[in-house]
This record gives sequence, structure tokens and C-alpha cells, in this order.
Amino acid sequence: MAGRYLLRRSGTQYDFVLQAANYQTLITSERYTTKQSAEAGIASVRVNSPNDARYNRLTAKDGSPYFVLKAANGEPIGTSETYSSTGARDGGIEATKTVGPTAPVVDET
Repeated sequence: MAGRYLLRRSGTQYDFVLQAANYQTLITSERYTTKQSAEAGIASVRVNSPNDARYNRLTAKDGSPYFVLKAANGEPIGTSETYSSTGARDGGIEATKTVGPTAPVVDET
């Protein structure tokens, strides 16, 4: 398996994570009020993840690098976990570019 989206429900809200083939989380979405909105978020990741310009490379307060994938309108679609180095973060971005467009959805709702 090349990776997967996990579509999840918590109470009345939905979110998704994009996982690499090794099950490491690449990005986590915001919380959505409907399943359809979460599915639209996945569709947006599929479209935007191959485009390097959609990634904001950032640094957390503790100095750890991370990234945010944004849609064409500038809205965040998903946020990575923090990484130990900029090289590791950049590897996470490359994995997201590779997995994001075609990963299957596993509906856990």
C-alpha cells in the first residue's frame, strides 16, 4: 500500500489523516461538522498536494520544523506533526506529494 487517508468521526465532528505507507501520519486536517466537508478536504489534498507552492514550511515555538498544506485560496487543508530537522520535514512534504493524489480512503466513521 502506498499510503491512505483515514476518515474519522469523533462525536459530531469529522476529520482525516493522510498516512504514508509505513503508517506514519503526514498531515491531519481540521475538524469538520459534516462528513461531506471532510471528504471535500480530502479531494482538496488530492488536487493541491503535488504543488510545491502550496506548502508553507514553518517552525514551531520550540524550534521544530513542520509544514502546512494550503489550498489555492490560501486556506489550510492539513498540518504535519513537528519534525526533528528541516530535512525530515522536507521528506514529509515529498511523501505527501507522492501519496496525496492517489491514496485510497479508509472510512472509519
